[in-house]
Amino acid sequence: MSDFLRPLAELRERHSSKWRRYPADVLPMHVAEMDYEIAPQIKNLLIDFVQRSDLGYIGPIPEVAEGFVAFAQRHWGWTPDAKQIRIATDVSVGTVEILRAITQPGDRVLINTPVYAAFFGWLREVGCEVADVPLIPDLETWRLDLQGIERAFQDGVKYYLLCSPHNPMGRVHEQHELEAIANLAHRYGVVVISDEIHAPLTYRDQKFVPYLSVSDAARETGVVVTAASKSFNLAGLKASIIVTQSATMAERIGGVVPDIHWRSGILGGFAMAEAFTSCDDWLAQAVEANRANRDLLTRLVSERLPGVPYWVAQGGYLAWLDLSSLNLGDNPATRILEEKRISLVPGIDLGADYGQYVRINFACSAEAIEQTVSAIASYL
Repeated sequence: MSDFLRPLAELRERHSSKWRRYPADVLPMHVAEMDYEIAPQIKNLLIDFVQRSDLGYIGPIPEVAEGFVAFAQRHWGWTPDAKQIRIATDVSVGTVEILRAITQPGDRVLINTPVYAAFFGWLREVGCEVADVPLIPDLETWRLDLQGIERAFQDGVKYYLLCSPHNPMGRVHEQHELEAIANLAHRYGVVVISDEIHAPLTYRDQKFVPYLSVSDAARETGVVVTAASKSFNLAGLKASIIVTQSATMAERIGGVVPDIHWRSGILGGFAMAEAFTSCDDWLAQAVEANRANRDLLTRLVSERLPGVPYWVAQGGYLAWLDLSSLNLGDNPATRILEEKRISLVPGIDLGADYGQYVRINFACSAEAIEQTVSAIASYL
């Protein structure tokens, strides 16, 4: 583990947004990236490219589609069509360009809040409006509101941006839910864009189901955007994939500009191929580290934060806490940052109704998790 998770002092020397957005005395628990060392196979590949000065423009990389098909077969029992996999700059750019190709300004796009804050920016960028059908919370998790989704479709919404698995909940949607969505989308003529970037981080006791694998209706209505960036800690390398599995949907998104391939990075493309091809052992270690950290956080919240609702993630490394019982004002995350020097994602960023919530990234050291919970508990 010492080679997998570096000391905090070394992490503070990194150059990513996580470590530079705030002053050095702030413990960053916000940005969704892991503090783990990257897979040695990827590290060696990047070193080799640099040593050979092989840093030109990205070209054809058939290894990406080949690697993803094999990865999907091994992990999910799904065989995508390699011919319908294209490279995009990142999941954000891929999603925006799909929306730009198939929507018109003013069109409504369905989302399920609380949801990844960037979804709102993507929709603004293409001039679309938000149609929100919030998740329904219960004691164990927050679930899709299938009846609410159907009502939105009946009301004329023709585009659905699905977060699967769900950020910030760490919820792995069940097959029957995805089948129901596919049937509804087919019935009402809706395009489902499924953001599946967190999928490889699903815990071993859960089953991730790719949207395009559930039925013919899903394949006719769906397009997947995903990448190795979240699961293998490669966000700065800028590469992702767009996946379709029907001639109908491939033609539907045919207007996506081909330049999203050329605007990607050569290092990102080949690192993604390597991740999908040869890094299963590293991924298993990362998933197990996240699960152990989740269990630690669950225990600490139970022991030190009585009365604070918390939902146990089924995958990934994000936690969603309701701090309303602590009476920390309109934006608890801002107060915790100012007074405790710990940065969390404000719930208001993930939906207008979630100002009392915070999102915590627990892909870090046990010490950082304990420090965060202790800081919040000091308000009791």
